[in-house]
Amino acid sequence: MQVEINGVSMAYSVIGESGPWVIMSHSLGCDQRMWDHQLDALAGRYRVLRYDTRGHGASGATPAPYSLDLLADDALKLMDHVGADRAHWVGFSMGGMIGQVFALKHGERLRSLVLADTTSAHTATPASMWAERIRTAREGGIAPLVAPAIGRWFTERFRTDEPEETERIAQMIRATSVDGWCGCCAAIAEVHTTERLGEIQCPVLVMVGEHDIGTPLSAALDIHRHLQDSVLAVVSDAAHMSCVEQPAQFNRALRLFLDTHSDPA
Repeated sequence: MQVEINGVSMAYSVIGESGPWVIMSHSLGCDQRMWDHQLDALAGRYRVLRYDTRGHGASGATPAPYSLDLLADDALKLMDHVGADRAHWVGFSMGGMIGQVFALKHGERLRSLVLADTTSAHTATPASMWAERIRTAREGGIAPLVAPAIGRWFTERFRTDEPEETERIAQMIRATSVDGWCGCCAAIAEVHTTERLGEIQCPVLVMVGEHDIGTPLSAALDIHRHLQDSVLAVVSDAAHMSCVEQPAQFNRALRLFLDTHSDPA
């Protein structure tokens, strides 16, 4: 489905007809299909709202740069459009950064927050690296960025054993618009929520792949330590894209957390 939101055409889908809302926000360079392996785990209990972030998938792109505030406001207006008064937010990487800003701006709209393979400040990937990725996209398009991303996002074992799944994600990266990539890279580069995380009132699940090098365990621990009410789950044998590389582990932790913090059916 498509709707005009905040000055851009947004693509989204709703799965399920009843139950608490779950909004799923994907990583840079992906789209809502990134969450395909999570849908069965949520079926029958939740209404899932997946969407393509501005400049990604089938959503429109506006000129770069973007901000995390803008991307959080896109999500808020989409929630209003579908009638989701309150929701569990499940954010992955960039989606986790958007989720942190959303919780700080619109915390009354959240039941809980899942921050997976994300960060609240850049240490492993400083702002200069994001500027270089923007420059590469502007000069050569998205294609030169695909192989390095796949190398960071998945373990060597997964890339060897699961070439079709690896290529599925690679295709999403290739399909990302240059303005969407550059706009969101600019937003990601500006994340600096660490000192404000204590203001978040809702319960939080922090998840991270054991071998994530872009948003490593140290970043997850920093988020966990600054929150009032959080639990930490490490997904073993996974790099950055833990929800794709180890979906069974990811889904068990996700479903347990959501069920714990949802009203009785």
